[in-house]
Amino acid sequence: MNSQVRQKEILDALHRDGRVEVPELAERLGISTITIRRDLDRLASAGALRRVRGGAVTTALRGEGLPFEVRAVDDSVLKARLAQAAADLIAEGEAVAIDSGTTGAAAATALAGRRITAMPFSVQGIAALAASSSVTLLLPGGSVRRPEGTIVGPLALQTLTGLRFDTTILTCCAAAPAVGVTAYDLDDAAVKRALRTAAQRTILIAEGAKFTRSAMAVVCRLDEIDVLVTDDSAPPAVLADLTQAGVRIVTA
Repeated sequence: MNSQVRQKEILDALHRDGRVEVPELAERLGISTITIRRDLDRLASAGALRRVRGGAVTTALRGEGLPFEVRAVDDSVLKARLAQAAADLIAEGEAVAIDSGTTGAAAATALAGRRITAMPFSVQGIAALAASSSVTLLLPGGSVRRPEGTIVGPLALQTLTGLRFDTTILTCCAAAPAVGVTAYDLDDAAVKRALRTAAQRTILIAEGAKFTRSAMAVVCRLDEIDVLVTDDSAPPAVLADLTQAGVRIVTA
């Protein structure tokens, strides 16, 4: 088991339980306690958890999310699959706004070979589309929030006031049904709200785990999106309610 797989298992346990213990992780993963401690130390250095005596506790509270570099390897295969499913919903010639984050970067990568007009709101999304010969790349104004690479601020919002997209591909930090689509950062949430308003159709990409979490800044209600792209771990009751509300569900 390589380090990325081990660290993903640790993060999954933290998301589920809020705390992990070194001996239990070592037994579950079949590796030494020394290796587990090394993984915990690396994740702590990246800001993904906080070390405590005998283990670690999560830092993923309402006001604080995991760093981009940690999320980039957390379920990267699933994110790529969901991003491709969202990209498959985009028709040739569409004007598309692409949200930020690791999932937004995956969506930009999936769209790089398409004949579209695209405006990505992250430096990672811009990099994914910059070399494409088929994409007409539009760059938003705004400032870059490091280390996320998210493009935010008054200039980003002003950019969106004069534009109308066919589709926005929206991402989220959390999507608890009682709260809706949420983000950890206030400026990021403001851009997400503007992205949804600026498009005729909103596609939300959210893996099943997002429906058990809530962040601080509200973007919109879940029933205000048009299409939800998710995986088979999403709660069936939530999907049934959204279908009843008229949201199209795509499971990848």
